[in-house]
Amino acid sequence: MKVTDILRVKGNTLFTTNPDQTLAAAVKSMAELDIGSLVVMEHGDLVGMLTFREVIAAIVANGGSVGDRHVRSVMDDSPLTCTPETEVDEVRRMMLMRHARYMPVLDRRTLMGVISFFDVAKSVVDAQDFENRMLKAYIRDWPEDAAGKAAPAA
Repeated sequence: MKVTDILRVKGNTLFTTNPDQTLAAAVKSMAELDIGSLVVMEHGDLVGMLTFREVIAAIVANGGSVGDRHVRSVMDDSPLTCTPETEVDEVRRMMLMRHARYMPVLDRRTLMGVISFFDVAKSVVDAQDFENRMLKAYIRDWPEDAAGKAAPAA
């Protein structure tokens, strides 16, 4: 399974911000949209990611408030990325190694979407469920021998 399969199911809604937006405005957007990340874009290019991890670190560093900081000062300016053709198992490994919850998907320089660790886990569980259903259907349809007994497995 590839990242493109996850994006096909998930859809292509993207939420972005620019690096010069205030952190307060970005956090407000995240809360209103009930999302955990914003892709930071500048002049059509991905320049960073803003997730709740960066927001919480900025709030703690500022004594409990967002203050008047801008997204640029707190964003992850080198986020982990993948392509639509990246295998989901590889994405899972990458996300686990970097403790990343969100990953932008780029086709060259074009942002195709963002996948979350939840999306990756859901795709793995869905694939396993499908495989289990196929195996159970195969077992139910096990061919019988001439005496009416189930034929032994080869």
